[in-house]
Amino acid sequence: MRAEPTTPGSTASPWAIVAAVLAGCWTVAVTVLAQTGGWAVDQVVLIGGLDRLVPLWPVACLLTVLLIAAATLPLALVPRSAAVRVTGRLWFAGALVLGLLGLLRTIPPVHHEAYLGALALVAALLAVVTTRLPSHVLGPGRQAETGRQAHPPASDVRVGAPTGRQARLDGRPSVAALLAVAAGLALLLPWVWWGALGGLLETVLAGLAAVAVGVLAATLLDVRFWGHFGADEPPRPARLVLLGGLVAGVLLLLIGAGTGHSGAQLPLLVTLPPAGFALAALRAMSRQPATGRGVAHPGTRRVLPDQPIAGGVVAHHSAGDGGRTPTTWLVGLGVFGPLAFTDPEEVSLLLVGNRDVPFWVAAATGVGLAVGLVLAVGYGLLLARRSARTPSRVLAAASALTLLVTVGLVGATAGQPGLHGERLFVLLREQADLSGVRGEPGRAGRDARAEEVYRRLVDTADRTQADLRRDLRRARLPHTPYYLVNAIEVAGGPAVRAWLSSRSEVARVLVSQQLRPLPAPADSATGSAPPPSGPPWNITMIGADRVWSELGVTGDGVTVGSSDSGVDGRHPTLAQGFRGGDDSWFDPWNGSGAPTDRSGHGTHTMGSAVGRDGIGVAPGARWVGCVNLDRNLGNPAAYLDCLQFMLAPFPLGGDPFRQGRPARAPEILTNSWGCPPIEGCDPSALRPATAALEAAGILVVAAAGNTGPFCGSVQDPPAPYADVLTVGAVDDRRRVTAFSSRGPTIAGVTKPDLMAPGAEVLSAMPGGGYAVLDGTSMATPQVAGVVALMWSANPELVGDLDRTRRILRDTADPIETNDPARARTDECGGPANIVGAGLVDAYAAVSAARD
Repeated sequence: MRAEPTTPGSTASPWAIVAAVLAGCWTVAVTVLAQTGGWAVDQVVLIGGLDRLVPLWPVACLLTVLLIAAATLPLALVPRSAAVRVTGRLWFAGALVLGLLGLLRTIPPVHHEAYLGALALVAALLAVVTTRLPSHVLGPGRQAETGRQAHPPASDVRVGAPTGRQARLDGRPSVAALLAVAAGLALLLPWVWWGALGGLLETVLAGLAAVAVGVLAATLLDVRFWGHFGADEPPRPARLVLLGGLVAGVLLLLIGAGTGHSGAQLPLLVTLPPAGFALAALRAMSRQPATGRGVAHPGTRRVLPDQPIAGGVVAHHSAGDGGRTPTTWLVGLGVFGPLAFTDPEEVSLLLVGNRDVPFWVAAATGVGLAVGLVLAVGYGLLLARRSARTPSRVLAAASALTLLVTVGLVGATAGQPGLHGERLFVLLREQADLSGVRGEPGRAGRDARAEEVYRRLVDTADRTQADLRRDLRRARLPHTPYYLVNAIEVAGGPAVRAWLSSRSEVARVLVSQQLRPLPAPADSATGSAPPPSGPPWNITMIGADRVWSELGVTGDGVTVGSSDSGVDGRHPTLAQGFRGGDDSWFDPWNGSGAPTDRSGHGTHTMGSAVGRDGIGVAPGARWVGCVNLDRNLGNPAAYLDCLQFMLAPFPLGGDPFRQGRPARAPEILTNSWGCPPIEGCDPSALRPATAALEAAGILVVAAAGNTGPFCGSVQDPPAPYADVLTVGAVDDRRRVTAFSSRGPTIAGVTKPDLMAPGAEVLSAMPGGGYAVLDGTSMATPQVAGVVALMWSANPELVGDLDRTRRILRDTADPIETNDPARARTDECGGPANIVGAGLVDAYAAVSAARD
């Protein structure tokens, strides 16, 4: 016997239902694991200092599509039930969308505007392609509500009430569209509250991308889809909301997984799927008369099949359009939040551990999920029940307007108003000529050299930047000039970058990462370790305690400068060592007038250099500080702010170009930071800065980095530079730590130069506490402290950098590198690229310095 064609109302077999459930679970699991796993790999690569894996997302997307296709294609072709088949086809289409949109993540995150523009374009093209698909592709075996209208036997319709099509023709939004706007604004609210917009172009492109993604979702979830889940005649709202909403939610998960750069898509995996149920409820509402469900009211009459009303249009509902417009609004606004109010580069493990961007993204995601669930349940109960009354257009408009005003007020008050886009770091071709700068050994000679270097740097910057500064003022582009590197930081996007790159005096233009503001300051870090009862193991290992007790040298007369997260100037071990005056502290991040520190990193490192009570190598030395890394992600300009201050300190609020005091420069700089590409640095971005400090007789000590045990992992400036004293880390058994970065550098320079204790180092933390931390950051200040002891013991060594380095190398203790689990001597080009000259020996170095 010939089989009858399937219809939307045909009942699916139990096996088909089980297959659909399993395919849905499989699709969700594969998508979530692929997206979170891909982001995790990105973070491991970033933290490990490895080159960006460009093929990562194309491979992940291809595997995702193949795995989902394995489950959804049989579902789309085999079952007799049209609803089950359309489910399989819709999910397969969603997987293809995910795959195509995911390929855009090959665009580097630093070019976020280019990514958003490409996302808007590709999503719009996919929407156009989807609308041109034959009706049977996504809606097999049914009578579509497009083209020729399918009519029920009879309907109760209010005469004169506007249908969905009429509502669109008279220019008024439908009730469903207005309620969708209200729902979308509710999803947007937590992002407006806790997030922050980027630049103007970035925000506009995020809006266009959100619209395009919303339209794409609407083309897939149009009336051709909803008719299979109870939107036909007679309406079955429970089936529509529960089954149709579930199928739509899985599709929205797939679309959300493909939307946004690595990191920005993660919130959408959580907040977007519940919108499927809300859309189903709006569709169910739009299939019913405005005054009630299933009851004829005054002013209504029976409309028979093919009986036209209101100009020939058969009316099935008066609540308005339940198809594409509500979906566009709800999905578009839901997508706009993560796209516009977060920077995907800041959704990073580098900022985890404090209440920074990842914390607030997680909070907004959690609230978004709660809002989505409330909308799904609320719309389902209030709008989709047969006995429910459809809200009037006035009520729907009032709801949307109220939420719009609320979003605006929150953004302008409790939120972070304004635009916070990236800036541009413009390096000029001509850098200052510092050749021939000479000075006598000792402090007076060092001061004279610093004065001459400062003069030459400022003169070069003033002369070569004059035309560019004038043009920037005319264009009303905010900018900050620098002299230590002849450069200017400029507020601007891709168009400004292209204009700057075309100028003859400009060598290159880098993107200077700007962290977006937080809704509340991060909590200050504290320490829970007990205070030391004597010199910790790291102090005794390098012999600093013997220098104090046997040689009577503690670092008196020497000043160490720290560029870091700050310093807690009230900590008992550091308070007495602060140099004081109006030029010993600079905080370009927060504008604080006195030494302070929120993250604790800078307090810990400064404590290891000059802290008292046994934790610091040179407890008699003085210190000055500058905040260059308040939130663990900086930029070239932030690092230059502090390095310039160290060369020529200036009063609070002073002009670095006119009020610098080179004679007040600290003799030694400890730098437990690096500037990787994510922050905007290329390998030579800070090279003129360290060269200038070298010429001024100021010793720059820098951490090798924590990206070992890979060879060639000393990468991020300033560690790779030959004129920087680069420090690696050993543990309490004198073994090279696994995390300590190895050489050689890209330029072939042997690094690190020295090793120092860097595992489980006890030092100071904000609030008077102590903590044990690991890292080459902990090793670096100890070498700076050793140099302070050397120069205190022999002031004639001050500024004599070559002799100082030679003494440190000659007196270092050898370190074995034959542990196969920790050292890869042959691969790294020899032991010197793992341990340098060896472990710093404070006692031997100070003794040699006195000779």
